[in-house]
Amino acid sequence: MLSALLLSTLAMIAIVALRYLAVSGAFAVLTARVRPGYHAGLRPQIRREIGWSLASAAIFGIPAGVVAFGWDRFGWTLIYSDWTDYPLWYLPLSVFIYLFAHDTWFYWTHRLMHRPKVFRAAHAVHHASRPPTAWAAMSFHPIEALTGAVVVPVLVFIVPIHIAMLGVVLAVMTVMGVTNHMGWEMFPRWLVRSAVGGWIITASHHQLHHERYKCNYGLYFRFWDRLCKTDRGLSESFLR
Repeated sequence: MLSALLLSTLAMIAIVALRYLAVSGAFAVLTARVRPGYHAGLRPQIRREIGWSLASAAIFGIPAGVVAFGWDRFGWTLIYSDWTDYPLWYLPLSVFIYLFAHDTWFYWTHRLMHRPKVFRAAHAVHHASRPPTAWAAMSFHPIEALTGAVVVPVLVFIVPIHIAMLGVVLAVMTVMGVTNHMGWEMFPRWLVRSAVGGWIITASHHQLHHERYKCNYGLYFRFWDRLCKTDRGLSESFLR
């Protein structure tokens, strides 16, 4: 049993690491084509980002591996695989619940990370990326990585979700984490400035956090930033 648990954990670490390398690598290539020269002179920074991100992948993979082992061996969690277990309308709702719960956790822990002592001890690693690149999405100090690694493993014990919808949640987590750090806005201006765009976080919004630090703390949605009056809009450098 111990060997199976170890294999599950190692497999999840490898999956998280490869997912990071594949997605960040793809968007880094896209950045090089769309914004030639953006990465010029950033090779030492990018090496650091990749190093911290691979360490974070190990931290994210451990609880994921334990949960995957428990689900497969003992039926732990509320993850289900039969499409008829819950109504079809619950499928997108479960994705939203997971993303909103994660966004809520992230917003408040992110604000905590900006307390001076905590920032110096942990979050400064992430903000050392100046400017952020696609490789910075998981560039966290282990303390910060731990705060993010527990969210989904806890939620699967509380909120039922189809295994395919869990895949959607993980895909959104990965892609938005990368695209929000690319240093340029990949979405059209009409969408970013639309009513829908006013509630969704893209690179234009998150870039301002990296410029000013004390604002725009959200991950997916602008709900908490707006409610708590920490939303400062979009980066002017992206609006030119």
